[in-house]
Amino acid sequence: MALTRDFKETVRARVQRDPAFRRELLREGLESFLAGDVETGKSVLRDYINATIGFHELAAITHRSPKSLMRMLGPSGNPYARHLFEIVSCLQKKTGVHFQLKALAATGGR
Repeated sequence: MALTRDFKETVRARVQRDPAFRRELLREGLESFLAGDVETGKSVLRDYINATIGFHELAAITHRSPKSLMRMLGPSGNPYARHLFEIVSCLQKKTGVHFQLKALAATGGR
């Protein structure tokens, strides 16, 4: 189901005023990728980009066209891992939201 413009504006407004929400939105996108849910990861990352720096600024930083970035993160896009990591790195630098990967002990009998 496509998101409405009102919903996207609500997300954008919340990201602008709530640093914890901004951090958790990016975390959700990254955790989706790590869990193998690429479609959700791309969708959340698109929302995060639109709500923070925008595709035009991201394009200037990454030296890619905004359309290329939008296609890459679109529903039928299939971005290379190096492009995703480049995007995440740029977003972390520009928005001040940084993550560290931490291994958790597996549950169960292993």
